[in-house]
Amino acid sequence: MRATESREDYLEAILMLSKEKNYVRSVDVADRLGVTKPSVSRAISLLRTAGMIAMDPHDGALTLTEEGRKVAERVYGRHLLLTRLLTELGVNPTTAAQDACRIEHVVSEETMTRLREHLEKHSSAQKTDDQQ
Repeated sequence: MRATESREDYLEAILMLSKEKNYVRSVDVADRLGVTKPSVSRAISLLRTAGMIAMDPHDGALTLTEEGRKVAERVYGRHLLLTRLLTELGVNPTTAAQDACRIEHVVSEETMTRLREHLEKHSSAQKTDDQQ
């Protein structure tokens, strides 16, 4: 796994967990990503140094900085769009989510824009057809 991909996975996991819980701990990230606690500790250290996350010194709660949130939301948005596209194409939802997780890191911004436009056009056309 590339360093950028790993960083994005950690940021996305923290974002998703923060939507589910009042606070996010390293152990939560380890559980979500299926990695060891030492791996999370190393990643958290690198993300803190890069200014992407902050850790509360009292309880160890992890929060995304403004920069970290921007990256996490971009990656998560890609994930949701790709998952939706793949499931609309008939891919099993679980497989679609797994594939989206891999694709989200390597697809160009141009391709994402065209996929987004295609989905919007297709969804609008489908709604019109359904209403008739």
